[in-house]
Amino acid sequence: MLRLLPLALAAACAVPTPYQLPLFGGGYRAEGDQCRRVGEDVYTNQFLGDASDLVACPAGMENLGVFALDTGGQEVARVPGYVLYSVPVR
Repeated sequence: MLRLLPLALAAACAVPTPYQLPLFGGGYRAEGDQCRRVGEDVYTNQFLGDASDLVACPAGMENLGVFALDTGGQEVARVPGYVLYSVPVR
């Protein structure tokens, strides 16, 4: 029993794996674009709706402001490495 205690403690202290967005498609607006559509999961479902697309852009992308202006996207969240936008469907 005492031999199992260090294993249990190590498992409890393990660093959680980074959150993985359910990204899909080859790019948002055009194939090869850095931004991509985001699918539904427990976290992202709060941002999804019929009137908009949920789009993730790399946080370090130079033209984030241009993307938001061009698409009418509103920033709804940030996760490690990405900015999430709700982009109205036209």
